[in-house]
Amino acid sequence: MAHCVSPEAEALLDKEFPVLDKGFIRLVDYLGSDERVVQSARVSYGKGTKTYREDAGLIDYLLRNRHTSPFEQVVLTFHIKMPIFVARQWVRHRTARLNEISGRYSVMKDDFYLPADNDVSPQSVDNKQARSHESFPAEKTEKIRASLAEEQKRAYKEYSALIDEGLAREIARINLPLSLYTEVYWQIDLNNLFHFLELRTGAHAQKEIRDYAQVLFEITKKVAPRSCESFERHILGAVRFSREEAAELKRLLSGAEKDSTLCGRAKELFEEKLR
Repeated sequence: MAHCVSPEAEALLDKEFPVLDKGFIRLVDYLGSDERVVQSARVSYGKGTKTYREDAGLIDYLLRNRHTSPFEQVVLTFHIKMPIFVARQWVRHRTARLNEISGRYSVMKDDFYLPADNDVSPQSVDNKQARSHESFPAEKTEKIRASLAEEQKRAYKEYSALIDEGLAREIARINLPLSLYTEVYWQIDLNNLFHFLELRTGAHAQKEIRDYAQVLFEITKKVAPRSCESFERHILGAVRFSREEAAELKRLLSGAEKDSTLCGRAKELFEEKLR
């Protein structure tokens, strides 16, 4: 089986892609590509035995029917700099391997996330875990950002003072806020990366982690473009129905030609799934 190389991915290796105000993502390494997906799915076939169209069709078939193991043959390693509160959400995805900078061994850098003006928003009235889509007035936004920046500055000043007094780093760090940037090496296979992207590019994910997920996806497209295209078509752009929803939709559509009300209800049910 030939070693799989993606020229587009090779050109991205070690290149920093900025995220938020001070964060970034770098593709450190990768193993495999679309070619590895189809090789592992066919297993007994050699390189060049199928056409591009046939390879793309196979990838579509695998994703559409949830045959996920061939995608686990492709592995990507990223170096990511992100705020600690984003990292807290990130590590909920336990199907990856992660190494993080240690505040016990290293003095943490004076790097904090300060949200942009249009990201300073009130609490949503209909979503207990999210912000509103509306922003505060400019004067209030400026006051909030100044308060956040001042608190970050104070926290780091006190942290530095404790370090200078000889306090152990593992204790001195404990009052640093969640806005502090951390750095990780994160390695994950393509199947589980797709699951991460499905959840973290979704509208219900926090805006900051969505920003990282979008950049991750753009980088991944260079490693396995056909797989990513299929992922967009069959997972990101698809909807799922429960058994009861499917039965109801079938019932509504079967009578839609005779009753326009049923047709309208079927349309509403479908649109609900798209939200």
